[in-house]
Amino acid sequence: MSGLGGAGVLVTRPAHQAEVLCRLIAEQGGTAIRFPTLAIEATADTAAVQTALANLGNFQWLIFISANAVNFALKANGGKIPKLIAPRLAAIGQSTAQALANAGLGVDLVPAQGFNSEALLAEPLLQQVGGQRILIVRGEGGREELAAQLRHRGAEVSYIDVYKRVMPDNNASEVQALLTQQRLQAITITSGEALQNLLMMVAPAYHPLLTAIPVIVVSGRLAQMANNLGFKHVVVAEQPADSAMIKAVTMCLTGK
Repeated sequence: MSGLGGAGVLVTRPAHQAEVLCRLIAEQGGTAIRFPTLAIEATADTAAVQTALANLGNFQWLIFISANAVNFALKANGGKIPKLIAPRLAAIGQSTAQALANAGLGVDLVPAQGFNSEALLAEPLLQQVGGQRILIVRGEGGREELAAQLRHRGAEVSYIDVYKRVMPDNNASEVQALLTQQRLQAITITSGEALQNLLMMVAPAYHPLLTAIPVIVVSGRLAQMANNLGFKHVVVAEQPADSAMIKAVTMCLTGK
């Protein structure tokens, strides 16, 4: 068997976002083990989403934090985001920009380098935002860094939460059996919440086996969290895209 040689790779992405990575793992000769440690659900207050999107003319910028933010905003608003001259649209990364493009919306700003709040904040268009009104579309409990820095620069920032992250009620017995049988060779993690949930879903007795397995993450911040939680071998992918994740998995397990 070529490539990954049948290596078991744990995929913790939400179920509706795992298909591409699982296919790439299989194409490289690995065995994808689906174990979602996050589920994404719409927030209950769709009326608030609809009201905010109906008043976009009051804002100079509309910033989408993730592809989920785009998709759940569309879902709450009947599949549409009003096309207005204002505000300008910003996306935190390429997958978010693609979700906007799929909805027929042009994107005015995507970070040239990076895929997080810090990368967006480094863009020239967001340096002079004093007096501007900015609406951030995100999930409940998201990071505060983006809004804090924009407010520091003089912007008036509002949030609209269009989805929430919950821990699935998944049975970890299969994962625990794979750990015991040494049939799990890598773990893919794309958020801190997914990592924390993994440790809560897997019984503590199996944590020494779990934390000995290489974990592939998508940022230095997440790598530090994994280290702090006891993972011994942490690899940082170049970006959150599935193509970058499989590249990092392959490099980690085969050295090429």
